[in-house]
Amino acid sequence: MGEFMALGRIDWAVAVVAPKPSDQLLEIGCGHGVAVTNVCERLVDGGIVAIDRSATMVAAAMRRNAVHLAAGRAIVQVADLRSLDLDHRRFDKVFAIRVGVFRRGDPTREFAALVRLLKPEGRLFLFHDEPSTGADEVGARIEAAVLRHRWNVEARSTHVFDGGEVACVIARPPSYSAARLIRRAKVAVAL
Repeated sequence: MGEFMALGRIDWAVAVVAPKPSDQLLEIGCGHGVAVTNVCERLVDGGIVAIDRSATMVAAAMRRNAVHLAAGRAIVQVADLRSLDLDHRRFDKVFAIRVGVFRRGDPTREFAALVRLLKPEGRLFLFHDEPSTGADEVGARIEAAVLRHRWNVEARSTHVFDGGEVACVIARPPSYSAARLIRRAKVAVAL
C-alpha cells in the first residue's frame, strides 16, 4: 500500500513537471529512481541528472534505470546540491520530491546553487507532503522559503491522495525577471 501511494505521488509530480522531449532536468534527492524512470520515458533528446546524498539510494536508482543510463538519457550520482559541480551545465527544470531542506532549516546555500544550475527562464518544482500537517500549511512554508530567497513564485498547488496530500510550489530564479526585462529591451531596440 505504501509503495502504491508513493508511486501515485511521484507520477503526479512528474506530470506537473511535464518534461518535454528535449528538456534538461535535474532531480534533487532521487531516492530509488522512480521519477527518473518516468521522466526518461518522456525524453527524446533531452536528459536528466539525478542526485542523492545516499550511495545506497543512488545504487538503487542506477539499477532501476540501467537502460536509461546506457542510452545516455540519465546520469545518477552521489552528490550534495550545495557543492554540485556539473561543469557549467544548466537545466530547464529542477525538481525535488520530499527533500526536507526546502521545508525546514536554512536552504540559503541550496537556493544559491540552484540559481547557477537553472537556466534564466528555468523552473524549480518543490514537492512535499507531511503526514502531521496539511498540504496547504506545508505549501505555505515552502512558498515562504522561496520568497525569502527572492525567487519568483509562479504557482502553488496541492493534490489529495487516499492517504494524504502533497504540496507543490513552482518558482523561477531571481534572475528570471531581469533576464525577461533585458530580452524585452533588446526586442524593443530591434523594432
